[in-house]
Amino acid sequence: MKLLQCYIDNIIKTALMEDINYIDAAADNLIPADHKSSAYYVAKDTGVVCGIEVAKRVFELVGEDVEFNILLGDGSKVRKGDIIAELKGSTLTLLKGERTALNILQHMSGIATATNKCVEAVAGTNASVTDTRKTLPGLRALQKYAVTVGGGKNHRFNLSDAAMLKDNHIDAYGGITAAVKALREKIGHTVKIEVEVRNLVELREALENKVEIIMLDNMSCEEMKQAVDITAGRALLEASGNITSENIRTVAETGVDIISLGALTHSVKCFDISMKIKK
Repeated sequence: MKLLQCYIDNIIKTALMEDINYIDAAADNLIPADHKSSAYYVAKDTGVVCGIEVAKRVFELVGEDVEFNILLGDGSKVRKGDIIAELKGSTLTLLKGERTALNILQHMSGIATATNKCVEAVAGTNASVTDTRKTLPGLRALQKYAVTVGGGKNHRFNLSDAAMLKDNHIDAYGGITAAVKALREKIGHTVKIEVEVRNLVELREALENKVEIIMLDNMSCEEMKQAVDITAGRALLEASGNITSENIRTVAETGVDIISLGALTHSVKCFDISMKIKK
């Protein structure tokens, strides 16, 4: 997965403008313009690195006078004390880019780490781990990229990618059958339909309408096992709702095809990384 550089640059520039505004009141009044320093990124925990190239780009946009040597790239598993990257160059650039680069790197690494934990938990089952649209505004592509670095897969990127009928769509339109029929008359041949169901009665109705994907919303594991038996491969089954890294293995063992977790992006814990300037 390769993100467009212009997309990444726009995110970085927005973050820098928010953080620096006009000047760095401390660094600009304290550090001479020709002052040089060496620094390094060190992991403070065990996890998966993600976003290191984005962090590097931050310093290029701040001053373009920092050598950024990546020792452990995206997807690398690190332990506390591991050196992730070494930096050398303008002290002013290092100080001005420090927080923005770390904010992005820590957040993306947190997502990759959390995703990897879930992926490892379901290893050997039929289930794939995916994200959702529950992302932070403006950061969706970076967050979804981080999920793939952690070994997960991406759900739809936006509302244009697929026609997903959630409970509110169904209730507002008047039922699964009516909504699916209306959609099929209008959507193009490349658009898949996914229907969210709340019980086995709705599951059967969705199957009768031959939708491609069915989301099992907040069902118990026993209900999901029944859903797998009833479906018998006629549609992909996605489990969603109240799934954590602690219970994801049990969910996967029901036989579902996909497990989606909003928590991978909307409330993930940042992975602890520090930048240290060498004395």
